[in-house]
Amino acid sequence: MKVRCSLKSAKMRDKDCKLVRRKGRIYIINKKNPRMKARQG
Repeated sequence: MKVRCSLKSAKMRDKDCKLVRRKGRIYIINKKNPRMKARQG
């Protein structure tokens, strides 16, 4: 999982990426390509 300042660039890489908020953090998850995971903060 990558930790990034901005998730906009991570979200643009794949059309299956979804933004999820959990415990005050913003995550990007991708069911089809699990390597695309990232979080902010």
